[in-house]
Amino acid sequence: MVTIGDDWIAHRRASDRELVGWIRPSGDAWQAVTLFARPATDPVEWDVAEDALEHASLSWMAEPWILERDGRAIRVRIVEFRPDEPGGSPGRVVVKTDDFGAIGVPYELIDLPWPPPPELRELTEGDAAQPWR
Repeated sequence: MVTIGDDWIAHRRASDRELVGWIRPSGDAWQAVTLFARPATDPVEWDVAEDALEHASLSWMAEPWILERDGRAIRVRIVEFRPDEPGGSPGRVVVKTDDFGAIGVPYELIDLPWPPPPELRELTEGDAAQPWR
């Protein structure tokens, strides 16, 4: 399980102060880490890690994702996520089954821990031909 270390430094985008990740020490270098606690860079110089996060877009949150559940690949959308708060409450990720923009279509909310498990992954081209439910 990944937790935000005391040595992780929150990085907020300069333009709007939005949290876009962390920079953590990695030996004699630094590593940029995404909001899902996944490496965004290899160990690099501080300015390279900072630049990677500074130019990270949060648009990935609006994109469809895949949740592997009960042997099926379910298309979902992220509706909420909150990282762990060091010394505070545990984080969470909430996804909903994709309704493809239709009004009145029932959907399911699914609560996941933060950081999300590997079963939640980005949609790939190979997923496009798969049935979703």
